[in-house]
Amino acid sequence: MMNQLFPYKKYNYILKALGILLIITIISHMFRNSLDIINIALIHIIPVIVVAIHGKGKATFFMTILCVVLLNFLYIPPIYSFSVHNELYIWSFLIFGIVGWIITFQAKSISTQMKQNELRESLLHIISHDLRTPLSTIHGSINLILSNNELNETNKNSLLEDINYASIRMERLITNILDSTRLSSGNINLKLQWCDFEDIVGVALDEFSQKQSDEKVIVNIEETGLFWGDNTLLTQLVVNLLDNAFKYSSTNAKIDFEVLDCNNYIKIQVFNETEFIDEEKLKNIFDKFYRVEDTNDISGSGIGLAICKSIVKLHSGEIKAISQNNGILIEINLPVLKRAKLI
Repeated sequence: MMNQLFPYKKYNYILKALGILLIITIISHMFRNSLDIINIALIHIIPVIVVAIHGKGKATFFMTILCVVLLNFLYIPPIYSFSVHNELYIWSFLIFGIVGWIITFQAKSISTQMKQNELRESLLHIISHDLRTPLSTIHGSINLILSNNELNETNKNSLLEDINYASIRMERLITNILDSTRLSSGNINLKLQWCDFEDIVGVALDEFSQKQSDEKVIVNIEETGLFWGDNTLLTQLVVNLLDNAFKYSSTNAKIDFEVLDCNNYIKIQVFNETEFIDEEKLKNIFDKFYRVEDTNDISGSGIGLAICKSIVKLHSGEIKAISQNNGILIEINLPVLKRAKLI
């Protein structure tokens, strides 16, 4: 029952304003002979303000009209009608709307500023924490190589592999930040071409260490034919899906990656074992900078899956996360909009 009511929580402020309006109307009507019409009008602007501070223009307009209609019908002579014989009252109605619009505009500005501050803080966190980790790895490994001339080839190659992997992580993180900014702007044109998912997955796996790719990932790619899409973005999609699975999968657990041909659409599925995550948290994992609680020890910016969602939407597809079999399944459906005519 609570899950059914959850989507409506964001409209609580409207219900609160309607409740306030009901109380105001009852009190004002009971004491209408004692209260001046100006005082009654001022009291009736309170519900408008309650809605307007949320920065929702349509809701503010609705509440303004409702308050003006009640004020006109119950208190403006002739009462119990919608006739207005005095131009002063018309100006009062206009003032309701102006006040509501000004507060709504200011609330939107404050909300935008708050979002910008949150974005700035998140980016600072990425730079100060997530970039520092691979940088420390690179710096420490290089110091070990330079300061220890007696390192054997096995240890040296191991350190060089750590440096290589850390540099790849840095590159991936910077790419995600740039892609997130580019995709958020909305000014992006898909570079559509015929894509082969077998090649895309192969290129994506090269972004990770050979040990990760060979030992942890079980890949199953059906013969899907060529897909009409943006090859670069689809590769980034697969990279981010795998990166997320590597980071959050249980130790020594396998990652299942599948590309399936479902006639009218291509289905991509990534499953990794992990600790249980309830459905409410799963709904938020595609939000920018969202990270599941108790994962502070795992490096990441919280924008990888948000980028996946944007890429899928650009290809008119759907993406969802499902909790099943002691893990998380991320499922993507990409519609086949065009088929290649092969000779």
